[in-house]
Amino acid sequence: MPKAKIGKTAKDIFAATTTAPAPAEDTRPGPGRPALHEEAWSKVTVVLLNRHVVFLDRLATNIRERTGTAIKRAEIIRALIDVLAESDLDLTSATSAAELKALLAARQQP
Repeated sequence: MPKAKIGKTAKDIFAATTTAPAPAEDTRPGPGRPALHEEAWSKVTVVLLNRHVVFLDRLATNIRERTGTAIKRAEIIRALIDVLAESDLDLTSATSAAELKALLAARQQP
């Protein structure tokens, strides 16, 4: 009499299984605060000197003390870039940060 086999065969173990239905699309918000801007954006890393960070933090603190509205460093930086982009200032001759500063400072002179 042949011996009875116990358990599953390799064919049973490695046989394809049916897949579960795909879960419904997740509509929960992602982690973190929601973005306040509707435009396409990219996350970039910029190295700032400590004095730049201190300046941005003090400005944000002063704005909050005066208006009661919290503003982020990134919002301040984006606003500065927008003002520069919308100006008619030509900075293309600058070859260093020092020259950029000189061109910007000359613009402020009456």
